Amino acid sequence: MSRKALARLYRPRRFGEMAMQEHVSETLKAAVARGRTAHAYLFTGPRGVGKTTAARVLAMALNCDFRSEDGEPCGECESCVRIWAGQTSLDVVEIDAASNRGVDDARELRERAMYAPTDERRYKVYIIDEAHMLTREAWNALLKILEEPPPRVIFVFATTEPQKIQQAAPPILSRCQRFDFRRISVAGIVQRLREVLAAEGLEAEEEALYLLARRADGGMRDALSLLDQVLALAGRRLTAADVRRVLGLVGEELYLELFRLIAERRHAGVFHFVARLVDEGYDFADFYRGLADALRALLVCRLEGPAAADVREDLKPQFAEVAENFAVGDLLRMLAQVAELDTEGRFRKSGNPRIQLEALLLRFTHLDRTVELEEVLRAAAGVGDAAALPPRGAAAVEPLRPAARPAPAAPPAPGPAPVRAASPAASAPERQPAPAPPTPTAPAAADVETVEAHLRRIADSGDGIRGLKVFLRAARVVAVEQRHVVVELPPGPGLDRLTSDRALRERLAERLGESLGRPVELEVRAASAPTPAERLTPERVKEEQLARLAREEPVLGRAVREWELELRD
Repeated sequence: MSRKALARLYRPRRFGEMAMQEHVSETLKAAVARGRTAHAYLFTGPRGVGKTTAARVLAMALNCDFRSEDGEPCGECESCVRIWAGQTSLDVVEIDAASNRGVDDARELRERAMYAPTDERRYKVYIIDEAHMLTREAWNALLKILEEPPPRVIFVFATTEPQKIQQAAPPILSRCQRFDFRRISVAGIVQRLREVLAAEGLEAEEEALYLLARRADGGMRDALSLLDQVLALAGRRLTAADVRRVLGLVGEELYLELFRLIAERRHAGVFHFVARLVDEGYDFADFYRGLADALRALLVCRLEGPAAADVREDLKPQFAEVAENFAVGDLLRMLAQVAELDTEGRFRKSGNPRIQLEALLLRFTHLDRTVELEEVLRAAAGVGDAAALPPRGAAAVEPLRPAARPAPAAPPAPGPAPVRAASPAASAPERQPAPAPPTPTAPAAADVETVEAHLRRIADSGDGIRGLKVFLRAARVVAVEQRHVVVELPPGPGLDRLTSDRALRERLAERLGESLGRPVELEVRAASAPTPAERLTPERVKEEQLARLAREEPVLGRAVREWELELRD
């Protein structure tokens, strides 16, 4: 005995059984009950949401011998059974427009429609599936009969792409009543799967049902087909492990692990993570599809709270915790990059999707964090809730004015002297001047470039001195004489802070010494000449522009120091 698939066995036979399409089923049922059916309908919507089923139920209701007063077909009489099963009938004809799309097919349909039903109480119903596949000439052949239809003849066009009908035959749309079928919600699919399993005498874990519902992407037919597929392995009880094993789904815990890795900027960890996907046999396309869903869940956690996120209940607190590591702008930019790859089809068409995925995840780990400039400026100006801001750096509100110091015990050394990190005489007048630096020797160009490279690395690493990242990128090492390093900065807040704050200079000197592997005495002074043309790069131009803006706008200058802002193209 042949077995029917679940998608066919549990296909709705009545309007009331059409899941999550009440706006369609209730309207059609009322139209049948009141005798107000139209001569042509256009059913649109994604695949697997019930368009053809609704057309069959409508045909059943119109021709049912025992129809109820509210317009519901009985589903049990001979007429209903034949229509529901899709068997050949003189009064209800289903046509696949994908294979009967030409003008000759349309003319034949038009001629057949002119004949009256076999019973004057019945209706002739023509159900044209995949209607968008009809040619322009075929639509033109049907146009006249849709304008002046024969009595008791109804056309139902079902399509997933109504825009193609709009392009091929705009007048058709004005001659049909259009019903847009919606994607079925995850909760609606889960409820229907429970009913089917109960009818089959089977059990299932709640998580397994949610995995199937999400994979179905709003289509009830797809959900039932997937359930049928997994039950072939699972037996009497369906588990989440069975669903993941059969469908190759990626667990949500894996995405949480990935986003923690991204938040911690563990760049090398990306390669180990992708290698793990390969070793465990995950399909990159499935992982990529789930990545967009996981990003959306994090975004929902940030905007609406974890309760609204479409993830397992036991994982919602973890998603909320991980989401706190990202600003809304960060998540939007990551989601946009995922969508861009999907829209352009580069991931699907790539000969090496592993490289594409690794490159995408590495971009995420290098992504600059988003800062709301308006909030920063308001906070820097003393407006708003300061408690909500992150810890501030050591800079004062007016960086150009040094902090007050105790009265010096002895007068400071006369004359303007360069400021040195290791020299207490320059910033602490109450102490004895430090001995003069050693006799300088001719600096080696290699030493200058090496020290400057280490200074750049400190600025780019993100773990340097807070508030100096932008300014250190514009700094130039002009001399290296044994332990003595001379650094020039363009005039601005960065130079002012380093020349006025001895502790800050010492921290920078210590950080540079750790990077170089030897002690450093740091001298900071204003740049004596413009940057040479050969060293003028687009990055340096942007850095100097930002420094100039920071000098001209004190509030913006504070925002740059507190949040290490950068100038973007």
